[in-house]
Amino acid sequence: MSSVITTTTELDGRALVISLNRPEARNAVNSQVARELAAAFDRLDADPDLRVGILRGEGRGFSAGMDLKAFLEGDFPAFEDRGFGGFAQKPPRTPVIAAIEGFAVAGGLEMALACDLIVAASDAKLGLPEVKRSLIAAGGGLLRLAQRIPYHVAAEIALTGDPVPVERLYQVGLVNRVAEPGRALEVALALAAQLVDNAPLGLEGSKHVLERAADWGLERGWQEQEPIMMRVNQSEDAREGATAFAERRPPVWRGR
Repeated sequence: MSSVITTTTELDGRALVISLNRPEARNAVNSQVARELAAAFDRLDADPDLRVGILRGEGRGFSAGMDLKAFLEGDFPAFEDRGFGGFAQKPPRTPVIAAIEGFAVAGGLEMALACDLIVAASDAKLGLPEVKRSLIAAGGGLLRLAQRIPYHVAAEIALTGDPVPVERLYQVGLVNRVAEPGRALEVALALAAQLVDNAPLGLEGSKHVLERAADWGLERGWQEQEPIMMRVNQSEDAREGATAFAERRPPVWRGR
């Protein structure tokens, strides 16, 4: 069976583009997709040259979420302990951008929410329709929306099950960039270009703190942040960053 995930490198080999490749099934996620996504994100974290990942969908949309036909046959779209899609519960250490065309609904939106940045085409449909099927968005959708946008907006998305215009989600801060239809990947690559020159340890450490800050709270956060800050600030790359600044040249990062 051919792979349902395709990967390509961009930006001089520093960005990994991961494409959901089941357009005939609206890029719905089954256990095979989850397993292959987990492997793709493992590759992203393992390659020291890769600084950012971009997740997108082939065909008309990003993803319609869980493959309901497979679900009825007992196939659950998770992998090991990583949650929905093989990463929603345990995202990679490396920053990831979601590039959304067409639609990202149900688990499709949950995968986008598991990414660190979201680029969406202006005509894309984003929503959590689970309540219309007597389900709940248990792949992180409810948990992440409640942390990231105003409660009443999150409640509207979760309780009506209806899609919300991209422009409104941009206004409340859930979407980082709005692209013209057909240009989400292009805009995502431009956003990735703003990340790839940055220090890999700084990117990884900053993401680690950002992901956990809401759970830690401010007082505990200072304590949890300390060892991460020390590891990054005492690295060879930190010295290289300061030296390169003083010498007015681009830094050469080694990830250590």
